[in-house]
Amino acid sequence: MAGPSRSYRCGVLTLSDKGSRGEREDTSGPLLQEMLRAEGYEIAVALIIPDQQSLIEQTLVQWVDEQRLDLIVTTGGTGVSPSDRTPEATRAVIETEIPGLAEAMRQASLQKTVQAVWSRGIAGIRKGCLILNLPGSKKAAGENLAAVLPALQHGIYKLKGGDADCGQVG
Repeated sequence: MAGPSRSYRCGVLTLSDKGSRGEREDTSGPLLQEMLRAEGYEIAVALIIPDQQSLIEQTLVQWVDEQRLDLIVTTGGTGVSPSDRTPEATRAVIETEIPGLAEAMRQASLQKTVQAVWSRGIAGIRKGCLILNLPGSKKAAGENLAAVLPALQHGIYKLKGGDADCGQVG
């Protein structure tokens, strides 16, 4: 546990045109919520919206600036299909990119499939909130989150101004 025990508020944002129209069941969003809850995170909001860059940007900004979330994980829109705009939307609203998280997720995925080379997800910070882009498939989203989940508590703790030395917290 990183520093003083604390439950961080998070949001899970699923990006899917078909899912937002009720034509496809969202399986990755519920899995991510379950994984985060198991680690002590509070799921403050979960939503499915279409793969539209401006809508993604608006949602991320609202969740950070108005709802004051500590962590947002997105699922979907990280590939190379013409509608996949999640990394661009995220990059437009963050202040600082954290490439190590995205690299770790891709590295873990590459252990499972060569197709991970097509993932374009990023990670970054906006006003003290960490935003992570995960793939849209349930399997890949779960594997990606599992790859970085052990590091998130400490990173968010430091992001919130925690002053314990890195070697003293897990």
